[in-house]
Amino acid sequence: MTDLTDLGVAAIRDGVRAGTFSAREVAEGFIANVSKAKALNAFLVETPDHALAAADAADTARAAGETLKPLAGVPIGMKDLFCTKGVPTTAASLILEGFVPPYESTVSANLWDAGAGMLGKLNMDQFAMGSSNETSAFGNVISPWRRSDGGNAPLAPGGSSGGSSTAVAARLCPAATGTDTGGSIRQPAAFTGISGIKPTYGRCSRWGTIAFASSLDQAGPMARDVRDCAILLEAMSGFDAKDATSLDLPVPAWEAGLSGDLKGKRIGIPTEYRVDNMPAEIDALWQQGIDWLKDAGAEIVEVSLPHTKYALPAYYIIAPAEASSNLARYDGVRYGLRDLPEGAGLQDMYAATRADGFGDEVKRRIMIGTYVLSAGFYDAYFTQASKVRTLIARDFEQAWAKCDLLLTPTAPSSAFALGEKSADPIAMYLNDVFTVPSSLAGLPAMSVPGGLDGAGLPLGLQIIGKPLDEQGVLNAGLALEQRAGFIARAEAWW
Repeated sequence: MTDLTDLGVAAIRDGVRAGTFSAREVAEGFIANVSKAKALNAFLVETPDHALAAADAADTARAAGETLKPLAGVPIGMKDLFCTKGVPTTAASLILEGFVPPYESTVSANLWDAGAGMLGKLNMDQFAMGSSNETSAFGNVISPWRRSDGGNAPLAPGGSSGGSSTAVAARLCPAATGTDTGGSIRQPAAFTGISGIKPTYGRCSRWGTIAFASSLDQAGPMARDVRDCAILLEAMSGFDAKDATSLDLPVPAWEAGLSGDLKGKRIGIPTEYRVDNMPAEIDALWQQGIDWLKDAGAEIVEVSLPHTKYALPAYYIIAPAEASSNLARYDGVRYGLRDLPEGAGLQDMYAATRADGFGDEVKRRIMIGTYVLSAGFYDAYFTQASKVRTLIARDFEQAWAKCDLLLTPTAPSSAFALGEKSADPIAMYLNDVFTVPSSLAGLPAMSVPGGLDGAGLPLGLQIIGKPLDEQGVLNAGLALEQRAGFIARAEAWW
């Protein structure tokens, strides 16, 4: 029998339904892998009992002849940004160490209602701030990949959803949840050779998800392939009255609508994404992606998104500003860390708790955000960035008159070594250059693996779609996936 941990979501779901294997066998296989891969530091909390209970419920239902739930028998990893009732949730920050939510996030509740089980809580960049998973208070996540050209330095799995990307790529779980504020699903997916989709802003409820930047944060799935992403996204999505930004729309049957036939579709190639000093391998893969989409029947057109060059600076004003407001609630009074020096007053406790509880990158973004929101600077920075955001969204709207989807690279490089860029915040922020514009516009966007670079590391291609056109994005991703034939996987060195 094929190793069950090599199977993805669809294969596990179908195998459990058919009785080819039991859900408990699947759960036990992944639990064993999680236990053996502690060197990757992908999991902050392991919850084997949750996974086994869901598996046993699936097996019992099948034995009784009942109709199985959509994700019955499928164990997943849960990014530690989602509150899980009775299970520690820290956002990878010391300031929430020991916090055990008395409630369940809507996204995780939707997944448990669909029959999924939880293998554990996944490591991440602290409060989702980072592109390499080096800002976690509980240690770096290490990518399961290694360079094939002799370099053996530990590699970044991308961020902020680095625990999710590593866990899926290393076969520690068949799929995982991620969150994407400026590229935190797509960039780590590209770095580790898996697929990941950020849906339209509002498709997935933000209730019970620890906030970074509320107008940008959006949950999404990360999995081995496009079909598995579609399956998981269907379960995660849906209207939630507890979230004022939730879209009151029915959830489409994305898996049933999958098709790699792109006849009649126009794919736009934005000229502004041809940035200076782009590695030749990424440019070559982009051209290969264009050829693959032509082969799928699409028409290729050049489009312009003239305000793209302002997207990154606008994002790094808006996101820190919202973070500064959102993170003001962490003060040591109600939950999490409380640092109370002897003889200290309330203000001293606030200062000590936040100084000890927040990491350097979180502090940096809080200070930037507080500055751009301060009297005298609000109009000069935040107001101007908000206007630029509107112009960026308008660029996309005008592009849709010429095309149905956009094709771009996902990231400007393959995975880099841990420590290689962490000392230079600007170099780190540039990892988001291709993903931020669609985040500012609230558009669905997906990364699929397209090939390997010269060092044997994965490279991703990004599809960006119109609002609510997750189906179009998934279909174009499927067309790329079918033609790329990406089967490379990280060797189990750990």
